[in-house]
Amino acid sequence: MHTTPRVAEHKESEVALLFSDVGLDVMGDDFERFPDALRKEVIKAFPRNHFKKEIIPVLYEGFKHKPETTFGNMKEDIIKHFRPEYENKNFCYCILHSPWSE
Repeated sequence: MHTTPRVAEHKESEVALLFSDVGLDVMGDDFERFPDALRKEVIKAFPRNHFKKEIIPVLYEGFKHKPETTFGNMKEDIIKHFRPEYENKNFCYCILHSPWSE
């Protein structure tokens, strides 16, 4: 659930906390809420070691063989980064072309 925006905040506290923490660590969400001295202390204890350049390919490796699982979540952006031609399902198309009769 932590990769699906706007869902985590309605789940258990642990899910919401993970979403918040991952957002800070990966994208810098709420970065300015933490004092500069504290941020430097954290970086000293846990160096980022080219995190920005390395995280996207690492994530991609985890689901590149099943891109359809990225429908409706942030991982779709990663698929598009490596495969710009990839088109995921369109939710409206799925509804309008469902096998149900009217």
